[in-house]
Amino acid sequence: MASQASDRLTPVLRPVRAGNGFEEALEQILQVVRLGLVPAGERLPAERELAERMGISRVTLREVLKVLQEQGLVESRRGRYGGTFVLRGGREPGEAELRRRIAAVDLEDTLRFREVLEAGAAELCAAQGLDAAGADRLREALRDTHDAPLDDYRRRDTLLHLTLAELSGCPTLTAQYAAVRATVNDLLDGIPLLVRNLEHAQHQHDALVEAVLEGDADAARAVAREHCAGTAALLRGFLA
Repeated sequence: MASQASDRLTPVLRPVRAGNGFEEALEQILQVVRLGLVPAGERLPAERELAERMGISRVTLREVLKVLQEQGLVESRRGRYGGTFVLRGGREPGEAELRRRIAAVDLEDTLRFREVLEAGAAELCAAQGLDAAGADRLREALRDTHDAPLDDYRRRDTLLHLTLAELSGCPTLTAQYAAVRATVNDLLDGIPLLVRNLEHAQHQHDALVEAVLEGDADAARAVAREHCAGTAALLRGFLA
């Protein structure tokens, strides 16, 4: 379980730059929480591992975790099975909070950037091909979306797209996608889950993965753009 959790964090956790260790470490762990890479109720990797992966001291990491505790995002538990656990954030943001989130981002810029990254990742994966391990990872991520209960769908949807970005073999693209997807997820939290939309999205997921595995770069890019356009239409409809 611990190694699987660590693998999920690979697209986000990376050594921080000197001078902004606290701020960049806070940003990265916030992304881990907002992307659902460690689900609510599960434990973050041990402090030693987190500190090593980000290249920061344990003291700095503890300052970061203290901020997250104060924000109600994680809690620290003592004892043999202790550690830092992600708290469940099942409540939808209130209207005031949602308006704050919308005001804090350029919606159109965010949606366009997401489309560019998703379409590019899909095209790269299809054009260069995936090895057997990569193909299995992508199929597993797709299966997880099909098996997802409604209250966990968005998290597993995020993991599917993040897997595709990581398999593109471009770490910069992966890091940028993780950041923009965290912003998109903040906005998606403010709109309802629509069963008909989710069914349509799943058909698109199937088509996207099929195109990537068949090495059809044009089809992969087209399906990714269409899929992003559907999400963008929903967000504009509810939030604009």
